Amino acid sequence: MRLDPYEEGMRWLLQAIQDLDDANYNLKGKRYHLACFLSQQAGEKALKAFLYSKGEEMVFGHSVARLLKSAIGHNLDPEVIKGTAGLDKYYIPTRYPNGLPGGVPYEAFDEDDALKAKD
Repeated sequence: MRLDPYEEGMRWLLQAIQDLDDANYNLKGKRYHLACFLSQQAGEKALKAFLYSKGEEMVFGHSVARLLKSAIGHNLDPEVIKGTAGLDKYYIPTRYPNGLPGGVPYEAFDEDDALKAKD
């Protein structure tokens, strides 16, 4: 049985809030690569929450930029767009060594990256 759009949106929003809390936890613990990734996840899930709440039934993909394009059609607040547009760069490189030109994720991201991703 499918949930109504509001309930499905709330499920995604609650997880987005938890991911952002986990990003803050990792920021304090100096796990900057994880803080960046979890900030990306929070943005992705918040956009999915918005789309589900607007009646979208199947929201696929992990690209925040693509989700933003879909959300704009539902009159998304332009302030949201400013804060989330750059999050895609934290999806792969924060977790996989082959997503970087050299080095490993836990060494490649610093506090400034984590703060920028969180904001």
